[in-house]
Amino acid sequence: MLLYQDLLTGDELLSDSFPYREIENGVLWEVDGKWVVQGAIDVDIGANPSAEGGGEDEGVDDQAVRVVDIVDTFRLQEQPAFDKKQFVTFMKRYIKTLSAKLDAEKAEEFKKNIESATKYLLGKLKDLQFFVGESMHDDGSLVFAYYKDGASDPTFLYFAHGLKEVKC
Repeated sequence: MLLYQDLLTGDELLSDSFPYREIENGVLWEVDGKWVVQGAIDVDIGANPSAEGGGEDEGVDDQAVRVVDIVDTFRLQEQPAFDKKQFVTFMKRYIKTLSAKLDAEKAEEFKKNIESATKYLLGKLKDLQFFVGESMHDDGSLVFAYYKDGASDPTFLYFAHGLKEVKC
């Protein structure tokens, strides 16, 4: 199994259990999330509880909860939305911080293609949800989520250069 950690914070953000597609010249990874139900689910097995001495209140007390699989699995923490100015400020700081951590070849590739990826994200800014890793570190990578037209499940966007592959 492969885990993808935030290169800046070490937070686990993704695994190979969630296939990705490269977009924007490989700067962004697009990953499909899914709403799932967690917790107790009442399963009707055809038994008649009253005939078998069971009451209406027998069973599990837990409530089923709907969560997004990626958010729940990697304990992503939602952040307040950015306006355009805040987002541009974040991106400038992120580019500088991440470029310093990359080798020369990857840093050059990142700097060459990040502008188009930033414009892509700016075009979706009002529709994006913002997430950070479990540590909630200010200088870490952001994970973005949005709903494609008509979709009931979210799509997540990751900065590919900000992820470090770790074999488990």
